[in-house]
Amino acid sequence: MFKHEKQLFHPVEIEQPNPQYAALLQEQLGGANGELKAALQYMSQSFRIKDMEIKDLFLDIAAEELGHLEMVAQTINLLNGHDVDANAVKAGEIQTHVILGLNPGLINASGYSWTGDYVTVTGDLCVDLLSNIASEQRAKVVYEYLYRQIEDKKVRETIDFLLNREEAHNAMFREAFNKVQDTGSNRDFGTTKAAKMYFSMSSPSPESDFKNTSVTPPSFK
Repeated sequence: MFKHEKQLFHPVEIEQPNPQYAALLQEQLGGANGELKAALQYMSQSFRIKDMEIKDLFLDIAAEELGHLEMVAQTINLLNGHDVDANAVKAGEIQTHVILGLNPGLINASGYSWTGDYVTVTGDLCVDLLSNIASEQRAKVVYEYLYRQIEDKKVRETIDFLLNREEAHNAMFREAFNKVQDTGSNRDFGTTKAAKMYFSMSSPSPESDFKNTSVTPPSFK
């Protein structure tokens, strides 16, 4: 069961409309590393988890990601202003101006529709947790890129909050992984001598200026 609280997870404001930046921010609404992808991925993965503590973690973070989705959509709304004007968007998607009436859509910054192919579910908790850790890190990087491309202090506050929540989720998933890292595919495979062998397949060319041409293999502790 879900309940919608009639308040944003974190206040959202802007200093002034910026339709060009609104098009960029669409990436975190309907893109491959966006909030909708994260919410549905974690929710989908939770269905078969037997550890109730980790199951709740997945669902709690999924619910928070839906709150982030609402924040991103509201920011896009404010940045777009109130007039349909594709000329205000120098590059990027223009679907919102010609199809959606400036309503934030489930599309990325190039106008491509969100797809369930973005969602990764394997049924193996170790694999799904590692996938989620990577997802949070990728989302964090996208927010970092977005942060650097806007001078609006109010928008920056929103992005900074979202960016830091991605880091928090990353830490939670890492802690959960530490708890189960010897289960599933990590327990059943990767245990033979072949899993602890390193092959150096790269050799610097004779013309290389590298002084140290040796490669140190991983320790496989």
